[in-house]
Amino acid sequence: MRPVAAVVAAVLLVLALAACAPESPAGSATYGSESSASAATPAASPAASARQEQEPGKLRFTEIAELEQPVAFAVREGDDRLYVAEQTGRLRTTDGKTVIDLSREVSTGNEQGLLGVAFHPTGRWLYLDWTDAQGHTHVTEWAYDGTRATARRDVLKQDQPFANHNGGQLAFGPDGYLYIALGDGGSAGDPQGNSQDLGTLLGKILRIDPRGEPYKIPKDNPFVGKEGARTEIWAYGLRNPWRFTFDRSSGDLWIGDVGQNAWEEVDYQPAGSEGGENYGWNLREGKEPFREGSGEDLVDPAIVYPLNEGGNCSVIAGFVYRGQKIPWLQGQFLYGDFCAGWVRAAPMDDVTNSAEVGKVEQLSSFGEGADGELYALSLQGPIYRIEPE
Repeated sequence: MRPVAAVVAAVLLVLALAACAPESPAGSATYGSESSASAATPAASPAASARQEQEPGKLRFTEIAELEQPVAFAVREGDDRLYVAEQTGRLRTTDGKTVIDLSREVSTGNEQGLLGVAFHPTGRWLYLDWTDAQGHTHVTEWAYDGTRATARRDVLKQDQPFANHNGGQLAFGPDGYLYIALGDGGSAGDPQGNSQDLGTLLGKILRIDPRGEPYKIPKDNPFVGKEGARTEIWAYGLRNPWRFTFDRSSGDLWIGDVGQNAWEEVDYQPAGSEGGENYGWNLREGKEPFREGSGEDLVDPAIVYPLNEGGNCSVIAGFVYRGQKIPWLQGQFLYGDFCAGWVRAAPMDDVTNSAEVGKVEQLSSFGEGADGELYALSLQGPIYRIEPE
């Protein structure tokens, strides 16, 4: 039987991750097709072609550890251990060692708490994304030698106007820069218009070099030199990008953006993009109009599926599989839904034609090992290694 606190936390996260209470879009407006651009479609690859020759199957989820409300996963260069962030505030390894404990500092409601973890490509520094007692977001760095975390410093702080939609994902891209997900600031419908406002970091994915004072802006970020725009911004028009991942082979970026009342979506950015994509929130939800107004060159989601149908509530973006143990899954994108618990695999040459390959109750995140094999996290506690059936 799970502890009562864990059950309560699970309910809170459902409420936070899931679409907000139904709300009529202000002014049921028409959305001009002239402002909509098609998303880049993932191209068929040799890996995808090889996959088509394999018979698809089901996956087995083998429990390897149980932690407290695990929500994020990372690996470190030269280190065989798996590192997991517990929403309640601790960064732990799957063998039970506590690396950092922020449990007395984090806020603990809705989707607040410790939300993201990433290691610098050298393995010398680690980064956590968490919300403080007032609910504001911090990205904090520690020096780490594999034994002790020292020299703590805040890299970035973002005030949060509401308690929900904090994003929280951290990941280093193939370019060596740190990417940070921030939701639109919360409430319902993005009442402050943050996602379309380039003057705020809310509703965005950021791209920075964290080894600065407190960080550096890459010179090729898309809004460098643009008046009124925050130069940290890499992509915008996002509601609550709870999880995003990079394809370790191609460098493509996949973003799971949790929907409002009707649609969950996965957004796609091909490797080689110069950034600056506008994924449409809150002008639209999925591919459908949500608010009056227009935006420039809105990028269509790669995957959409209906909210509330079959228990769906919150998309969880996973990884493109690049491991060796599941040949038929090679090159397919794995994603799931927190409430419904299903996990689906989408072939790269036709991501809308996905198939259910397994289930994880209260799926909160996926993880990728150094060898390309994948893991799934349940908010109830289990960490699962994904294996062939």
